[in-house]
Amino acid sequence: MADLLVKNARIVDGTQPEPTDPVDIVIENGLIADVGPKLSAKANGELDLKGLTVIPGLVDCHVHVMASTANLGLNASLPSSLIAAKSARLMNDMLMRGFTTVRDLGGADRGLQQAVDEGYFVGPRLVICGKALSQTGGHTDYRGPYNNHDVGWYNDRLGAMGRICDGVPEVQRAAREEIKNGAQFIKAMADGGVSSPSDPIGYLVFSVDELKAMVEIAKGFGTYATGHLYCDEAIVRALDCGFECIEHGNLISDATIERVARDGIFVVPTNITYDLLARCGADFGLPPESVAKVSDVREAGLERLGKMHKAGVIMGYGSDLLGGMQTEQSGEFPLRGRYMPADAVIRSATVDAAKVLRMEGQIGTIAPGAFADLIAVDGNPLENLDLLTGQGAHMPLIMKGGEAIKKAASL
Repeated sequence: MADLLVKNARIVDGTQPEPTDPVDIVIENGLIADVGPKLSAKANGELDLKGLTVIPGLVDCHVHVMASTANLGLNASLPSSLIAAKSARLMNDMLMRGFTTVRDLGGADRGLQQAVDEGYFVGPRLVICGKALSQTGGHTDYRGPYNNHDVGWYNDRLGAMGRICDGVPEVQRAAREEIKNGAQFIKAMADGGVSSPSDPIGYLVFSVDELKAMVEIAKGFGTYATGHLYCDEAIVRALDCGFECIEHGNLISDATIERVARDGIFVVPTNITYDLLARCGADFGLPPESVAKVSDVREAGLERLGKMHKAGVIMGYGSDLLGGMQTEQSGEFPLRGRYMPADAVIRSATVDAAKVLRMEGQIGTIAPGAFADLIAVDGNPLENLDLLTGQGAHMPLIMKGGEAIKKAASL
């Protein structure tokens, strides 16, 4: 006997411009067992969602669940026990916005992942890269120009987004260690960044041999390498070395857009973070030198969205917010909606996000065999993307793995 029969679900998953006709969904052992009109399955319970829109659990392809403040240098210095406690709250908030799966791009470890899997923390399903790989003076080296203290302590801090490794042997060891420790893919800081002090945007950081070494290790373990990338030269360099995903991509050229579309390279834009940083980054603890970098990538990233969509680039939904700014995680939906059709925006957090995470058929879809991650929305998000914002205010039901995390009394 099934656990639950969900009735009258009009599904929106981003694959078509209108909701489906009402269907029923059979849930068993945390998975979707069947989907179809007027199913007669016997179940221990029934849930009627007539009048609501049902979407798959949302997927954020770029988060930092351990980033309790936008001052990432300070974050790295905090006790790991405190970071874990703060991360638990951040993850719970993500789940209550409807994000049932998130991909952490630097910082979250196997311990946080296991805490969620075993029910000690209530949060989204975590896909992790462990520590992002960086280098002396690169993105995630927060020591600044007057601090040459050894980075060994930094590499082991839960609050540190990345680890420092210089030269091919160190890169190889770091990549192998992260995978040994539970990383499901490798992430490299292959360009300068906004939040760190000594690496301007367009800073070609790792050598070509170092980048190739990361890719070789990742592929040898049956996974892939993704890169923190802004400028076109850095993006092309990483693609030539075998990287299969681009994080951010704000300054990508038209020619490279055509290349990534042709080659099936994934891109995860994260424009909401620059929008917020430009307006109130200092209020959330971002250092002045980092605030000054935001304008270099903000407007270009938004303009590139439309071009990538028209070219057919597969884009995942990403927020990349830090500290108190994480409350705006859902703001990427209406922001993208200014440059892309609503169905494509939703698809970036469902079907296309599943492709980015290499979890097609498991997440981002309402189909037999997938995790029973369901969100009921009061209204049609294809007509109003703001329904996916508001800290889950328009979501009377949030279900992860067949368990109702949030359920309105009216249901």
